[in-house]
Amino acid sequence: MIGVYFSGTGNTKYCISRFLEYYNDKKENEIYSIEDKNCISKIKESKDIVLAYPIYYSDIPIIVKDFLNNNKDVFKDKNIFLIATMGLFSGDGTGCSARLLKRYGANIIGGLHLKMPDCIGDVKLLKKSIKRNKAIIKQADLKIKRTVINIKKGKYSKEGLHFLNHITGLFGQRLWFYNKTLKLKDKLNIDYNKCISCGKCSINCPTKNLKMIDNKPIPQGNCTSCYRCINNCTKYAITLIGNKVYEQSKIEKYID
Repeated sequence: MIGVYFSGTGNTKYCISRFLEYYNDKKENEIYSIEDKNCISKIKESKDIVLAYPIYYSDIPIIVKDFLNNNKDVFKDKNIFLIATMGLFSGDGTGCSARLLKRYGANIIGGLHLKMPDCIGDVKLLKKSIKRNKAIIKQADLKIKRTVINIKKGKYSKEGLHFLNHITGLFGQRLWFYNKTLKLKDKLNIDYNKCISCGKCSINCPTKNLKMIDNKPIPQGNCTSCYRCINNCTKYAITLIGNKVYEQSKIEKYID
């Protein structure tokens, strides 16, 4: 089984890495970001795939949805286990992609929801202590290990894949935040008084939303809300939902 993932601040990459470590009983595994140019060819070569991504407003990121839609032919007859990471809640985080993948001929063999540290660094209400985030990661790790043990016994978790999960995700969040991520595509804010024109945000942006023009990063209206630029800006100059960066969330801060 190979891993395919999208990760903004490292949470999802950590989870899929741990899953495959337990599943394949080895540290080094085939794991490919959807940003990797070799990703599609590796999917074509593989029968069994674990696909992992974060959840934003109980929905999959725009970049992940586009990846699935633009490469629908490669998923036919693939056995796919889904992992959805989230900061708060998702009724059908795995179900959101499962419905698309089934339409494209994939066989969905299971799903797993994992709570991880929230990546939204510009909303103070969502911030937790480092101690609490470390505990959240340890709980996620234990859940991953238990899930893999059960898979090896032939018992696949189906979190987020049932009809009731769909109803919960739909009425619990998506209807309240309908198209919220689409509305955020052109809402990225940059304080040019703080910006030092280092270009790190432009280099790291997965959708090429930040383009360096006259030595300044200029948003191009294609933000996928991954918070990668916000959590890596050395001058705390970028925000999306809020108006101030309270804490930069990086998985490395919480792993001993």
